Amino acid sequence: MSVVAPRGFKAAGAAIGIKGGGRLDAALVVADDVAAAAAAVFTQNKAPAAPVQLSRDHLAKTGNRVRAILLTSGNANAATGIEGLAAAEALSDYVARDVGCKGSEVLLCQTGLIGIPFPLTDAVSGLHRLVPQLERSAVAGTQAATAIMTTDTFAKEVVIEADGFVVGGMAKGAAMLAPDMATMLAVLTTDAAVSSEDLGRALHAAVGPSFNSLLVDGATSTNDTVIVMSSGTAGAVDHEAFTKALSAACLKLAEDMAFDAEGATKAVRITVTGASDDASAHQGARKVANSLLVKCSLNGEDPYWGRVLSEIATAGIDMDPLTTTISYGGIAVSRSGIAADHDAAAVAAHMAERWISIEIDLGLGAGRGAILTTDLGHGYIDENRTTS
Repeated sequence: MSVVAPRGFKAAGAAIGIKGGGRLDAALVVADDVAAAAAAVFTQNKAPAAPVQLSRDHLAKTGNRVRAILLTSGNANAATGIEGLAAAEALSDYVARDVGCKGSEVLLCQTGLIGIPFPLTDAVSGLHRLVPQLERSAVAGTQAATAIMTTDTFAKEVVIEADGFVVGGMAKGAAMLAPDMATMLAVLTTDAAVSSEDLGRALHAAVGPSFNSLLVDGATSTNDTVIVMSSGTAGAVDHEAFTKALSAACLKLAEDMAFDAEGATKAVRITVTGASDDASAHQGARKVANSLLVKCSLNGEDPYWGRVLSEIATAGIDMDPLTTTISYGGIAVSRSGIAADHDAAAVAAHMAERWISIEIDLGLGAGRGAILTTDLGHGYIDENRTTS
């Protein structure tokens, strides 16, 4: 049931005319009766899209209270200037009218092609289809998750049932995925009673090891948005327990993005341990994950540890080859900067799997970090060699 699993929320997905051909291209998530406490994180891109600018402004105006979130796909409404901002405001006003709330209580997420004027007339003509379809059902949740897809191949949904409360979520994202954050939209809901301030603290903790630790192609989108809303119907909960549940939900969605990345044949977790501190471990993992040579080796199912060693040795962190061990799937293939005897057949079997794990132990300290990434193959180039 994804975003509608927690009590107090309804969702809908519909074709409103952005993509054309009757394809689902808009989703609506609504809090029952009154505006919900909310928190959000947005792209760090210095050219934020119109929906990001609008959502930031609306959260500031309402003190982080949100009644509805409209998500559209097929056109990012990015690099569209004043007209794009006007279109974003018009969309939020139309939704507010249909839902029965203030325009400032509506947030907007959009994804799709950049630099193309948003087809406001087409979108408005079909926008009325959303509110009548709002439901708290598994079908409605999946339709909403499907409607926000662009090059995604499957709807990304998650439900985490905790002690006395639930966290639900949906997301999209398949390319322009780089740490802080990825080309992604995510909406999370909970029935736990959590203030906007505590939601913000929990969300920032949750995105660190998930969306902010996802790197596919090194590109950061103009539209990245993650929003969490609380209906409060389950009552007060332990903050640590809530943060843990929210973090689990975000990690599941981030893993789905890595698995579904454009052209990817491998989803990869690169873990660095034994670093001088956690920041160094993350920096090293990102350097390896961002290496085109390593990515090509992964596509070829080749455990070419020399490329891994070379990359982490240029990550700008404390590192000594003599204390470093590199493993694939838990099997050490290099120790002390040279090849190590290992079960080649077992490593080959691991490299043939859809999920691959690379572990790098620097042997210097207690620092630990991990990055989700993918291989690089022909499929990614085919998808992105033209406007997409």
